[in-house]
Amino acid sequence: MAKHNILAFIMAGGEGSRLYPLTAERSKPSVPFGARYRIVDFVLSNLVNSGIHAIYLLVQYKSQSLIEHVRMAWALPPTLPGHFITVVPPQMRQGQQWFQGTADAVYQNLNLIRQHSPDLVLVFGADHVYRMDVRQMVEFHLDCRADCTVAALPVPREQASAFGIIDADSQGRILRFLEKPQNPPSMPQDPNRAYASMGNYLFNTEVLEQALIEANARREHDFGQHVLPRLVASGKVYAYDFSQNRVPGVRDYEEPAYWRDVGTLDAYYQAHLDLLGLTPRFDTFNAQWPIISTNYQGPASKFQDACLDNSIVRAGCLIHGAKVKNSILRREVVLEPGVELDGCILMDNVIVKRGAKLRKAIVDRYNVIEAGATIGYDLEADRGRYHVTDSGIVVIPEAQPYATARTSFAEDL
Repeated sequence: MAKHNILAFIMAGGEGSRLYPLTAERSKPSVPFGARYRIVDFVLSNLVNSGIHAIYLLVQYKSQSLIEHVRMAWALPPTLPGHFITVVPPQMRQGQQWFQGTADAVYQNLNLIRQHSPDLVLVFGADHVYRMDVRQMVEFHLDCRADCTVAALPVPREQASAFGIIDADSQGRILRFLEKPQNPPSMPQDPNRAYASMGNYLFNTEVLEQALIEANARREHDFGQHVLPRLVASGKVYAYDFSQNRVPGVRDYEEPAYWRDVGTLDAYYQAHLDLLGLTPRFDTFNAQWPIISTNYQGPASKFQDACLDNSIVRAGCLIHGAKVKNSILRREVVLEPGVELDGCILMDNVIVKRGAKLRKAIVDRYNVIEAGATIGYDLEADRGRYHVTDSGIVVIPEAQPYATARTSFAEDL
């Protein structure tokens, strides 16, 4: 691919109300994922691994956690010109208002586009778990001589009513957009599947700037609902088939073109299960396309008289006399003797005391589960204390940080 000046905007201001209570104190992109990541790490890793290093992260809702994470995990070398990942809260350059939508967020930052004068502008979401070589989408865009290219995920037609759907011809030219249609149009080459919009867009700079100015004049604020449907009339808006994207280092047992919208608690939980096993659907270990996050400086985990099966455990954990199955533990989790976990996600600094049993539970950070507690075995009782999803996942919200994390456990060692 010829060298092009590409500027990226990441839409990272999402409230993520369907992920509540995990989003009670943080925005959706900053929600932890897996043993060591935040959701935003996936899009940032894709861009950086693709050689795109000029990145603005547009934030809004409860953004402090995300700002701190980016500061600690994503500092690019300042000696390289044009290499930066910068967080941009609403600047209110166009008036006293927050971002009104995805298109309005970029419109309010047109000064940044004019400052850098890029050839192409990427507008990507920050809410998804996936790997993508963005250079291949850029090549497709240039080959088609497109004004705008939309990343499209093939989905079974029977599931398509849950997505924004793209109707495209055999060349990939987009004919129309449909929001969650009951009878979705199929892909030209596959009658059993439809194109779902992934919320990732690539624009020629002049086209984007003009489209945003016109949308603002009409008080239209969203890419998917307003800007893109109007651009379709030009005949130069194309769908890039994400299933054709190939990332180096992906193993044969992984799901090709893995992409998940983890916007609901059930989808978030299921995506974690996709990380488990010797042949996971999505293997986070890929030396050729690493997922980057913070570098934890604490100690390695310690295990004594413990039984672990099909689980992932991050550094700094202390597990003594506990049984852990089909679970993911983030850093500095403490499990005391007699604890049993099955199908659980425990976030940073969670303590589970003696004899407690948890099943299909997501426990946010700083929680202390008292001795002998049972969670996930009596859902009616759990609903009186916690959030329980329709599929029976118990979610315990973030607690206040505690002062002495490991006193009782340290006395047992």
